[in-house]
Amino acid sequence: MAGLVAKAKSFISRVLKADIVKVFSLTSISTLVKMCTGLISVKIVASIIGPAGVALVGQLNNFATIAMAFSSGGINAGITKYIAEYREDNSMVAQLLSNALRITTICSAICAVVLIVFHRYISQLVMLSADYGYVFVIFGITILLYALNNMLISIVNGYKEFRKYVYISIANSIVGVIFTVALVLLWELKGALISAVTYQSVMLFITLWMLRGTPWLKWNFFKKKLDKIVSDKYFKYALMAIVNTLTLPISQMFLRGYVMAEISPIEAGCWEGMNRISNMYLMVVTSSFGVYYLPRLSEISQIDKLRHEIIKAYKVVVPILLVGFGLIYTLRLFIIHLLFSDEFLPMTHLFAWQLFGDFVKMCSWLLAFVMLAKAMTKLYVTTEILFTLSYVFIGYLFVNYNGIIGLTQAYLCNYILYMITMFICFRNILLKNNALFRKKIR
Repeated sequence: MAGLVAKAKSFISRVLKADIVKVFSLTSISTLVKMCTGLISVKIVASIIGPAGVALVGQLNNFATIAMAFSSGGINAGITKYIAEYREDNSMVAQLLSNALRITTICSAICAVVLIVFHRYISQLVMLSADYGYVFVIFGITILLYALNNMLISIVNGYKEFRKYVYISIANSIVGVIFTVALVLLWELKGALISAVTYQSVMLFITLWMLRGTPWLKWNFFKKKLDKIVSDKYFKYALMAIVNTLTLPISQMFLRGYVMAEISPIEAGCWEGMNRISNMYLMVVTSSFGVYYLPRLSEISQIDKLRHEIIKAYKVVVPILLVGFGLIYTLRLFIIHLLFSDEFLPMTHLFAWQLFGDFVKMCSWLLAFVMLAKAMTKLYVTTEILFTLSYVFIGYLFVNYNGIIGLTQAYLCNYILYMITMFICFRNILLKNNALFRKKIR
């Protein structure tokens, strides 16, 4: 017994000293603020616009995610990776930042023109009505601001300035909830829709102010011409980022639209409410994935160290998920009453399936991030498209069989298949048979 206790103490000590845990601790403050501001925003928005309104906002949020990825050229993950690699080389950093600025500006301009010119058509396609065209005009006018803000945050992440990253995130969360709540109280559904496509643009000015005096935030680092070699580096990531951004939102838009048309907007709103709760608690893990895990995997070039980092991440993340998800399931009724209203009570039956699905999803992502970190473009794009199609297919089948519960069941089934695929793809790393992988990780 004493031996087991000693081993347990030793294991806990090693875990607490791990870099990923230090980042978890640092980002936990930011995540707590995001969750609190998210609680306020979700509660007020849901109370005022109801389940049907929440479903509409969900459709718009999915489209906004897609448009925002195109506006940045899909290069933000590439910015983080290459700044992490070359941050000691100011000449290379200047090339990276200059190219990032030009790519972001060009892509944002193209997106803005498309949104403004085709606003009525896009509104009909996304919102199932042309009456919301004004939202897409406003989105087109402000989208460049959002893209520039994300570019700056990606640079901070690449430099591993974790504290600054957390402070910016906290400030953005607080300003974002004030902005959203103010618009919803003023204009209800209209305010919620405008907020969904503009609140992140407002953050650019907060970010610039907080980065004042930063050594790399000078025009000398952004004035170089486009360089083909650097642009090619970025566009390896652009394809992966755009595919990643397109897949989940499009699948959710298809499935939510199907539920709205064939069952009811209220049922679709309950499913969207479940998605919002899921996004909220997953921030605890995904924030550290982006801040620590991706840059760390990017800078590792040895297979043994890569395996060690992945296993270390599993040892930290899996216990956190099990404890956290168990607590969330126990408090599911309290959470619904806290965040929503009695109209959302049908959501109770979605929790078990959603939580299981999220657990498998996070476990699979610990492996999938290797594809991003090592620019395995073909494998990443293929798996993302394949499993998006399978999610939509399984989702349609399960919805017809079991209503909106079928959507969460399809979510779980799809990620089980994805996890199995990730293990097969990276078995050479996990099982110490790395001859086939030596070229791929460099």
